[in-house]
Amino acid sequence: MTNTIVKISPTDNVGIVCNAFGLPKGACVQDDILLVEAIPMGHKVALSAIQKGEAVLRYGQIIGYAIELIEKGAWVNEDKIILPQAPDLDSIPYSEEPQQEILPLEGYTFEGYRNPDGSVGTKNMLGITISVQCVAGITNYITNKIKQELLPKYPNVDDVVAFNHTYGCGIAINAPAAIIPIRTIKNIAQNPNFGGEIMVLGLGCEKLRPERLLPNEEKTDDNSVLYLQDEAFTGFEEMINGIMEVAEKHLKKLNARQRETCPASALVVGMQCGGSDAFSGITGNPVAGFASDLIVRAGGTVMFSEVTEVRDAIHLLVPRAVNAEVAQKLKNEMQWYDQYLDNGLVDRSANTTPGNKKGGLSNIVEKALGSIAKSGTSPIVDVIAPGEKVRKNGLHFAATPASDFVCGTLQLAAGMNMHIFITGRGTPYGLTMVPVIKVSSNSKLSNRWFDLIDFDAGPVAFGQKTIEEMGWELFHLILEVASGKKKVAADRLGIHNDLVLFNPGPLT
Repeated sequence: MTNTIVKISPTDNVGIVCNAFGLPKGACVQDDILLVEAIPMGHKVALSAIQKGEAVLRYGQIIGYAIELIEKGAWVNEDKIILPQAPDLDSIPYSEEPQQEILPLEGYTFEGYRNPDGSVGTKNMLGITISVQCVAGITNYITNKIKQELLPKYPNVDDVVAFNHTYGCGIAINAPAAIIPIRTIKNIAQNPNFGGEIMVLGLGCEKLRPERLLPNEEKTDDNSVLYLQDEAFTGFEEMINGIMEVAEKHLKKLNARQRETCPASALVVGMQCGGSDAFSGITGNPVAGFASDLIVRAGGTVMFSEVTEVRDAIHLLVPRAVNAEVAQKLKNEMQWYDQYLDNGLVDRSANTTPGNKKGGLSNIVEKALGSIAKSGTSPIVDVIAPGEKVRKNGLHFAATPASDFVCGTLQLAAGMNMHIFITGRGTPYGLTMVPVIKVSSNSKLSNRWFDLIDFDAGPVAFGQKTIEEMGWELFHLILEVASGKKKVAADRLGIHNDLVLFNPGPLT
């Protein structure tokens, strides 16, 4: 194989080594650059001498400043550069100009489960929400019992899942930040894959009343909420029998659901990356971004997230807002998170992990510039605060922490029915409630994890396929998975993460 490096922008003074086992000292790249040291796969090589204090450029953007002379052909890593300042939110301009016309994409459909509220599910599941962690042992017990004794009678129901969490007791229920976990729990119960069948298991003495978790806090009945402290139950067996009876009522309704042809506009797709490497911004994220644009063109909804992983690229996102209000909301979410981190005595530099750096990402700026590629090029129509639901079709920024499982939890609450997860280092991440298509940014990972990765975007790095070609392939895979025609690796293997609430509110 030839010595291959990728340079994103003509102004870049670094390139990324693509060869699976890196390149040795003395290797020649771009015809006239000799490596002065061995450089691992995914890491940066200086394409020209970079003087002390000079900007290091990737994606045509400053990712840092050299703290020493970096020779041409040298390895450029986190030890040789310092982090630049984050973009000043107040100085980012916004000019409300006519948006580029989106060319409609018509005729694309998938087989989904229509719901009375107009949403469409890609799975058909019984979900059990809890109002307090105290009852989690019971929900674990009951879900196993339902799977063994009831599910075989209802073949159209895919699964039963409990959303256990650590909230509900010992909390400051009226603290401003408490709204985040509360609306997250409430909105997850209304995810399209649960078919509107809301089942809440409570204890009885918790501060978070189960009724608050029903749509519009509607009046409860015995088919929606059960309290374990209800005096109608005498002993454990009666408690379990009561829950099983209610669960079966929901299963009967869910079993009547059938897949039917739905337009691609009913897709609500969450884009997320984790275990990122330097290829994520070259292959996986741009491919996902192209698919994102196709979904938006088809009238669907896409959300990208992870505040700290867009913060250093926010100056590139604000101009894409459809109006000044959305632009300001983007900046407001960045400001809120800046303060949140400051309160914890850290800043956005704490985001980049040892694995990210081993994969070639020197700092959070480089990571953020690659991360936003999965948003594609569509206008940003709205900003979703943590735990909120999407309100319209189109591309959204859903403000979430970068933590994989917290981000996924909040995207579920926002209403996603499909999940795209891009990784360069590898992760077994999966969710029970929605299909998760795992995209690898490099073929080395895809070949090694052949039975865990669903889609390999690695060929883009070597020019074997274009971003456009692979974007279309991913779009078609999304439709097939949403239709139940293909099963993702996480579902096939039964690998699923716990959901984790984002709770910035105080405990009492």
